[in-house]
Amino acid sequence: MEVDSKGRLILPAEVAARYGLAPGDRLPLAEGAAGLRLLRPSRLFKLYVEPTNQCNLDCRTCMRNVWEEPLGMMSDEVFDRIVDGLKAFSSAPTVFFGGFGEPLFHPQIVDMVRRTKELGTRVELITNGTLLTKELSQQLARTAIDVIWVSLDGATPESYADIRLGAELSRVIENLGYLYEAIRAEGSIVRGPCGALPIFRTDLGIEFVAMKHNIADLPAVLALGKKFDARRFIITNVLPYTKEMSEQALYHYIQRTGNSYPQLSLPRMQDTDISEEMIARETAAMNVTRAGCEEHSRNRCPFIESGAGAVSWDGNLSPCLPLMHSHTSYLACYQRYSRRYVVGNVMEKTLRELWYDTEHIEFRKRVQSFDFAPCTTCGGCELSEGNEEDCAGSPFPVCGGCLWAQGLIQCP
Repeated sequence: MEVDSKGRLILPAEVAARYGLAPGDRLPLAEGAAGLRLLRPSRLFKLYVEPTNQCNLDCRTCMRNVWEEPLGMMSDEVFDRIVDGLKAFSSAPTVFFGGFGEPLFHPQIVDMVRRTKELGTRVELITNGTLLTKELSQQLARTAIDVIWVSLDGATPESYADIRLGAELSRVIENLGYLYEAIRAEGSIVRGPCGALPIFRTDLGIEFVAMKHNIADLPAVLALGKKFDARRFIITNVLPYTKEMSEQALYHYIQRTGNSYPQLSLPRMQDTDISEEMIARETAAMNVTRAGCEEHSRNRCPFIESGAGAVSWDGNLSPCLPLMHSHTSYLACYQRYSRRYVVGNVMEKTLRELWYDTEHIEFRKRVQSFDFAPCTTCGGCELSEGNEEDCAGSPFPVCGGCLWAQGLIQCP
């Protein structure tokens, strides 16, 4: 990077392309103790699409245990509106199929992925892996989906079944084998300076929800991912929706990886016997590199700063996954109620109109400045028990109690 004679920052072409930047874009600039930070322009770069909020499992860690929201499947009409809305953007955003249900539970999920890929955009999906049969793995691989994430929260039948109620680890491992073979079957061989190299259109990603109960399984989960040639790994702390889960939380500062090799992203944790040395040893065997822990800055919303939005199964657009559904969770030792925040519905306005809605733009600006009360670090008060308002006078929705913004919880 360089600065020209008029003080303008010039980005290398490959950097601009990586972040979807176009000539003439105006980038917000934030100044902090660590220096200057460039923010993305106010464009939609990533859209989470929730095909359904229903699931075939009853996991202890799920938000669905503590809500009273209606359950349903995304209709053809709602998805058609989403696809039409994506076409209105000059550069179609990445589409990520996932939310607070099992995407593969939707009977039209393969067609959804295929239609989205036909737009020429990047497409990812997350699944618990239990429905990833041989036939479904082959169908998904043929769509050329970019990444399929599999949630894997244990490496022994006992630890896995204790979290994923109604699931068997052996079945998930069998399904990973089907997916591995399907991805390889859809690959191609290219000739490079080092000879013939396989190129696969789809990557496998592994997500691990870390708790006191299962953190000892992390090395085995990494090894299992290596067995099936996983190229991406993300570890997150558990978001406690119940008192029981709040006692399982880990909060300590652990580092992230770079992106030249398989990617492993770790949150802050504490109260764990798993040492930095052990994690370094296991990741070294996988050619995983890890960057400095300064990447886990506080008071930075990963959704707003990445230009993300989220559409629920019934077509409501929210600024992020945490605001998609009303729910209760635990912040430290006290219960907190988060009311959902909906910008509008795609059946009433286009996706573009909702993204550039004045109220939505102003909310994103507030989150980027993050002038919220520090609910995650104070002792707690009545206002911190919800996201309606805070003691700094911020209006609904307030984000001072959001664990995503503190680097504690992360999503693919």
